[in-house]
Amino acid sequence: MKIFEQKKGQYALHILEELRKANFEAYLVGGCVRDYLLGLPITEYDITTNAPPAAIEKLFPHTVPVGIKFGVVLVIYEKYQYEVATYRSESNYADGRHPEKVAFSNRKADAHRRDFTINALYWDPFTKTIIDDVGGRKDLEEGIIRAINDPFRRFQEDYLRMLRAIRFYAYLYDLDFSLEKRTIQAVKKLAPHITQISPERHREELNKMLTGPHPEKAIKKMQETGLLQPLLPEVSQLEGVPQPPQFHPEGDVFQHTLLTLYHLKPAPSLDAAWAALLHDIGKPLTIKKGGDRIRFNNHCQVGATMAENVLKRLRFSKQQICHIVKIIRHHMEFINVPHMRVARLKKLLSRPTIEDEIAVHRADCLASHKKLDTYEYLLARKKELNEKEVKPPPLINGNDLKNWGFNPGPIFKDILNNVYEAQLENMIETKEEAKDFVLTHYKKKQQSR
Repeated sequence: MKIFEQKKGQYALHILEELRKANFEAYLVGGCVRDYLLGLPITEYDITTNAPPAAIEKLFPHTVPVGIKFGVVLVIYEKYQYEVATYRSESNYADGRHPEKVAFSNRKADAHRRDFTINALYWDPFTKTIIDDVGGRKDLEEGIIRAINDPFRRFQEDYLRMLRAIRFYAYLYDLDFSLEKRTIQAVKKLAPHITQISPERHREELNKMLTGPHPEKAIKKMQETGLLQPLLPEVSQLEGVPQPPQFHPEGDVFQHTLLTLYHLKPAPSLDAAWAALLHDIGKPLTIKKGGDRIRFNNHCQVGATMAENVLKRLRFSKQQICHIVKIIRHHMEFINVPHMRVARLKKLLSRPTIEDEIAVHRADCLASHKKLDTYEYLLARKKELNEKEVKPPPLINGNDLKNWGFNPGPIFKDILNNVYEAQLENMIETKEEAKDFVLTHYKKKQQSR
């Protein structure tokens, strides 16, 4: 089979073979089986077996006991990692996150403790046999995402499963999958409990949604089921916030945000996706209505501060927070791009966030007035200006100023900034010209002090 031609698939088969040679049962399980049957690309190969963790560790030279209490061992081949999990049953989920009792069991019990029927299929690639103890094959054929047995119990065992239900709905949206009636009822009733899960787990599920095929469907479904308000109230509250129809014929700020996510595809960076989601969260706090006009003065700055708090709450890294917040803070600057001086345009293009900024700007335009004039102008100028022109090394530094008789102080920053600005404007091109510029504009000021 083609899916096993690449190294990652070959190693997965090797793990199964080694377990079978040692007289253990071993199957592929979960998302890889689901996606195989749906004809979708397989990115992960999860393996389940009746071999105890100690036997798994003994069979393979490179392992990591990532969840030994739950019978999960990471088997490593080169750069590839495979979760190999011992069949288990779980009980007594007192905190809605962790089972108090875990027992190694058989394949059927293992299937019934999983989340959704379409994720509980077992595949023997050697005999091409699919084992289905929970009706997952039928649900795949009918396009249904259904919690195994009682959905209320499934979600109370681990409330994160509610977010996973939404993620699978968005992931399989193009194949016309829908959430089964009782499953979605359980999500709506239990949605407030999602806060019992750690912020890190929230973040990881949201990351997968936002970089998946339909982030806008995921966020909309979260709003409809009540999951968005407890997790991202700043986004939930965008619904119903009006916008000036001449610039935003699409509707309110929530609708605009969904469309921005939609137009960000395909394959946005994670930072761009979060910036698109949060780029207008400052609007509810800055809305001003006067006559037939609606304004959102300074919503970029307000939204950037709010976004920083959201991302800190979700335990993002400092670097990611800085990157995403900068995209949000700058996203309205693009209105002025056609009128910018060369120096300012070069500074804009030299920002480390510029690729994501451009992607979000394009999506923002397509989600509203649909005019891409500025976007196309920016791409053209970006193509004209090579990297050396956009961000050339400064012609002078502080040591040069000392050698020319200037005393160190606050004026140094002013001089160096102005010289660099002149350099970006192509007014000066050599160090000698920079020296003449400095001595002409600053020497008298320095001597008068």
